[in-house]
Amino acid sequence: MAPQIPHAEPGSPDTRSPLRYIWWLARCQPWRVLRGTFFGTAWMVGLAARPYLVSRAIDDGLRAGNTVSLLLWSAAIVVAGAALAHLAILRHRTMTMVREDASARSAEVLLRHLSRVGAVLPRRLATGEVATVGGSDVRQVAAVLSLAGPGLGGIIAYGVVAVLLWTVSPLLALVVLLGIPVIVATMGPLLRRLDRAERSYRQEQGLLTARAGDIVAGLRVLAGVGGRELFARRYAARSAVALARGYRVGAVVSWVDALTVAIPGAFLAAVVWLTARMTVTGEISIGQMVAVYGYAAALMVPVWFLLEDSYDLIRGRVAAGRIIALLGIKPYDADGPGAEPAPGRPADLHDPVTGLTVPEGGLFGVAVDDPAEGLALADRLGRYAESRVTWGGVPVTKIALGEIRASILVAEHDSYLFAGTLRDVLRGPVRRDDAEITAALHAASAEDVAEALPDGLDTPVGTRALDLSGGQRQRIRLARALLARPRVLILVEPASAVDAHTEARIAERMAAFRDGLTTIVITTSPLLLGRADMVAHVSGGRVTGTGTHAQLVEHDPGYRELVLRQSRSGEASRATVAEEAVR
Repeated sequence: MAPQIPHAEPGSPDTRSPLRYIWWLARCQPWRVLRGTFFGTAWMVGLAARPYLVSRAIDDGLRAGNTVSLLLWSAAIVVAGAALAHLAILRHRTMTMVREDASARSAEVLLRHLSRVGAVLPRRLATGEVATVGGSDVRQVAAVLSLAGPGLGGIIAYGVVAVLLWTVSPLLALVVLLGIPVIVATMGPLLRRLDRAERSYRQEQGLLTARAGDIVAGLRVLAGVGGRELFARRYAARSAVALARGYRVGAVVSWVDALTVAIPGAFLAAVVWLTARMTVTGEISIGQMVAVYGYAAALMVPVWFLLEDSYDLIRGRVAAGRIIALLGIKPYDADGPGAEPAPGRPADLHDPVTGLTVPEGGLFGVAVDDPAEGLALADRLGRYAESRVTWGGVPVTKIALGEIRASILVAEHDSYLFAGTLRDVLRGPVRRDDAEITAALHAASAEDVAEALPDGLDTPVGTRALDLSGGQRQRIRLARALLARPRVLILVEPASAVDAHTEARIAERMAAFRDGLTTIVITTSPLLLGRADMVAHVSGGRVTGTGTHAQLVEHDPGYRELVLRQSRSGEASRATVAEEAVR
């Protein structure tokens, strides 16, 4: 059976403010929220009804010596208790469904938005931050919807108790009903302080989670370049900041928890003393005294829920603000999605920013002085950033985005590898047979990776393929990109983690595998550039020379300095590499 999607159409969230987003979650399930409100209200009111029944059993049955009346009122108390237990079950079950629905809806909205944002997301938000928002923040926002059940029910029960107390003594009614707002007002400043502390702590926690994710992902690299201790010290320093802010939140929470118990307890003691005095003077009966005690105790339940819901609201507002911030990240699409088809063959790619022109077909090398500029160029050519690139004379922003994604593939050397069997990791959603997979592995010089695994292509590979070496992962990424067979393949340093002999094989085999298709390799590797049909040298953001690798080495000093620098200057020291990795 196919898995059921909780919300095939989760709807369009209201992202104008955190409270509007929470209200949108409630409006998406109105009948369930109304049921939760009804059950919560009935349960809260029922808590106040039992003291009334007990007072009647005392005054009409016990004190009057009326056994029949005592038995009838006692039976009513038992029935009320059973009804309250049933209402509590219905309330809890309904509100759990409300929270789970809200969690699933938020998760679905986030997932769909993240899939639309695509490659823009890692440039705007760290992976750990995204995981925090999609996990704990979603649950905290859903918890706020408890206000619709016991929260609203507590306010209604408050009014019912007011009426019941007024029938006993207007003075007691005023003391009890005015005392509750005083409790809430006393807690107000602490809750506002908690709001500020919670915001600061959640921000620091997100940053720390992101850093931890980066360390885990690069642990092997850090061990190789001697950077573990440096990263450990910096992580410890950041943890100390988060710990201090966490202590600040804990201090405020401890005061909130303590006063949540102490203030209502003191208030209840005052009510008990006043009621006992009125009973002694004969102003109220013993049964009414017991009823007042029960009303005051019953009011503590909704007060506790309201204070707890206030805390949830503070945390939920912070979490909803983070969800809205993530939903506010927009995919780059300057001129709309476009509607034109991909151009026919031949069609050159042209980047006006650098002056680069890539002809259709063949292997084209691009040597860029600044690695960041190389990534920016790949993003422009693949329409992952603001772009004035033309393809066959047509701006890529005017071509249908689906056509661009199907025809132009940007493959970075550290692109993500999902968990699954090696076969599934390689072919992705495209159904390729084993012969095609084997050919792609051969072109990426990665057939030895599959042969070394116990079950070959059927061997499970973990998330990010961390059970493979860095060079193996890079070759698997390259094989996956080759297997996709896009019309234009843009590779960013595809062989930076392999040895020279493997790199030479990749250069030769990749050119043969991609024969007739356009392959752009952004690299400074002389082995790859030497196999390219044409090479462009980009310096200072502009193309300063084009030709074969040999021609540029002979006639372009800047190019010669760029691609041959390692043979003259030697390998960078391990400590320097570690420091650069941290930066």
